[in-house]
Amino acid sequence: MLHVPPVRDPALSARIEVFREQFRRVRESAGRVILGKDDVIFKCLVVLTAKGHILLKDVPGTGKTMLARAISASVATEFRRIQFTPDLLPMDITGTNVFDLRQKQFVFQPGPVFCNLLLADELNRATPKTQSALLESMAEGQVTVEGVTHRLPPPFLVMATMNPLDHDGTYVLPQAQLDRFTAQLSMGFPNAEAEMQMLDVHLGARPPVEDVQHVIDRETFLGWQELATRIFLGEEVKRYLVKLANLIRSDSLALAPPSPRAILMMARVAQVHAMTQGRDYVTPDDVRALAPDVLAHRMIISGDEAGHSYVSRMLEKVPLS
Repeated sequence: MLHVPPVRDPALSARIEVFREQFRRVRESAGRVILGKDDVIFKCLVVLTAKGHILLKDVPGTGKTMLARAISASVATEFRRIQFTPDLLPMDITGTNVFDLRQKQFVFQPGPVFCNLLLADELNRATPKTQSALLESMAEGQVTVEGVTHRLPPPFLVMATMNPLDHDGTYVLPQAQLDRFTAQLSMGFPNAEAEMQMLDVHLGARPPVEDVQHVIDRETFLGWQELATRIFLGEEVKRYLVKLANLIRSDSLALAPPSPRAILMMARVAQVHAMTQGRDYVTPDDVRALAPDVLAHRMIISGDEAGHSYVSRMLEKVPLS
């Protein structure tokens, strides 16, 4: 039997209900711009609340950049966008020391990475050296320039877009970098009705994202992230996570199985998913809800099976008790 918290905290339950209402409003706000993609918006908000970074992989023109802008417009945090190109340098991301003639000394000039939500647009068009400039900031929330460490303002979250690798002018993302992204999502094409509505919405005089109003502020979003850490993760769910990881690691088809970091990220995402369902404890259903999105991009699978379908198949083999 699933172990739930022995004593329910009324104050915690009340905070979860407030969170659910705020979450719903942010989701609806972004949904007015990104039509027919409620599931993708939901997953993005869950991952960001879990302090995770998101990689959006799809063909150009499916709304990846607009999705990031719609979310940032709904949450009153500082938003920056970097267009990744082959000639982009690491200092163009992190910043550099500039000589100040008045002070007669070098002064650090922060780069665009010093924000709350960073859109790394077409990440895999830049060289591997430039891509690696994001690794320290994504993993530790800081950048180091000429031996001096500079902390990034919380929250610091990255939403990166990625073109398919068969497109011209793209570089392969190394596994170490893919592992920094909590989840990889795909927009896909909208259904016919949503695409018809998109024409009506986006052919106006003003881009619809400019009319999006802030639903919550930065402090409220930080409160979401803090609340997620208080969601109960019982021994049974921890065992379920470890069983899933070990099952994949023991499978000969998994040439690059998930790391312990991946299992930790999956637990954090499951905590937020439990909040969206109105619970203050995690169940295996919360793990299964986003496990393919969290694990698939980190793994190399032998054969023709796609990563998402492989993870889904492994989930069916893990006993619930």
